[in-house]
Amino acid sequence: MSLVSVENVSVGYGANTVLRNVSFAVTPKEIVTIVGPNGSGKTTLLRTLIGAIRPSTGRISQKPGLRIGYVPQKLHIDPTLPITVNRFLRLPNSKADRKTCAAALERAGVPDLTNRQMSALSGGQLQRVLLARALVNEPDLLLLDEATQGLDQPGSAAFYRQIEEVRRETGCAVVMISHELHVVMSASDRVICLNGHVCCEGTPDIVSAAPEYRALFGTGTGGALALYRHEHDHAHDENCDHGHAHDHKNNHRQTEAAE
Repeated sequence: MSLVSVENVSVGYGANTVLRNVSFAVTPKEIVTIVGPNGSGKTTLLRTLIGAIRPSTGRISQKPGLRIGYVPQKLHIDPTLPITVNRFLRLPNSKADRKTCAAALERAGVPDLTNRQMSALSGGQLQRVLLARALVNEPDLLLLDEATQGLDQPGSAAFYRQIEEVRRETGCAVVMISHELHVVMSASDRVICLNGHVCCEGTPDIVSAAPEYRALFGTGTGGALALYRHEHDHAHDENCDHGHAHDHKNNHRQTEAAE
């Protein structure tokens, strides 16, 4: 059963149509990355998934009781605001105790930041804390909107490795948006290429070879699966432009590589 199913969704602002007849589904435990040029509707699609935007047409169906965690692109913290990381993590859920928050920080890879002031965090630390905040309620689906923006390449790669570790430990599915093709393409089970509509969909190797993808990003990006490769031990039935069926065995390996 799908966690989320998007069926022929269109979104417009006035006379401007941002998304047109978008359809795809997210199944348990998979990592799906949405790529596309600026203005392609990526953030609009994510905001529609969390219910912040209502579709003009089509519908979005969720598994009953679905828990969603959201990591924003950035968050401005007033440097004069005295708030610790632990207190920040409890803001969306005052019932979350210190043990729960500590476990979320551990899972996000920053277990030692509990008592640190939010204003004293580096960019990379802040993104890990935002990830921990999304994990406090143990989501079934984790949504990330360009969560590594502003981080350097090694920092981005480490963050995506942490996301895969979170998926492995918790079994949550992940939908993320990113412009860092060389990292994201290798970190994903499935890639959706978006440009107002779904141009192509499939595994990274399938999408990177697709004419629609190469028309948007050029031929040089397709083989740049750098920093680490995600190896697939499960079968896929790929079909660009029309989605695909896939049968996950959910056995994954990752190996360090530089291609």
